[in-house]
Amino acid sequence: MAADKRGNKTVRDLVLSLVVLGVAVYGIYLFIPHGSKKDPGTAVRTVSYTVELQQARRDAPYKVLGPEGLGARWRATSVSYDGSDRHNVTWHLGFVDPEEQYAAVEQSNGNGADFVGQVTIGSHRDASATATVDGQTWQRWSGGRYAALVRQDSGVTTVVLGTAPQTQLEQLAASLRQSA
Repeated sequence: MAADKRGNKTVRDLVLSLVVLGVAVYGIYLFIPHGSKKDPGTAVRTVSYTVELQQARRDAPYKVLGPEGLGARWRATSVSYDGSDRHNVTWHLGFVDPEEQYAAVEQSNGNGADFVGQVTIGSHRDASATATVDGQTWQRWSGGRYAALVRQDSGVTTVVLGTAPQTQLEQLAASLRQSA
């Protein structure tokens, strides 16, 4: 009989220990701040893109576009350049616009249709819808993850895309220049 009492006591102690541990974990969960309660404006990490833009302009077989005069409320959040395949050189520069929406510039000298489909994540051309920005005609794309403005010139595809409103995408497109 002593063995039975000992076994019951062990199970009871285990259950009580688990209850105490569960209460402690729940208390920690309640009092520790969570990422979802952070101010969304401070959660965005900004990056400098000057060096990457200069490198891309020196290395790319096409004229790499970068923004000029966007203003401090446009915050660069991502930048990349891949020149490893000279027939498919890509340039990317992502932003959070003043309305806290995503906008980006994408360029490639690879297959234009494949590139646009890839970076817009499934958008399609809006029949004959165009936008004239800074004297240049851009095709409008929608229906995928991002709305986009697309322009093809001399074998280079430039895409301005994002969740930002059309006016913000047009503002980003208007700011693009070949050299600073």
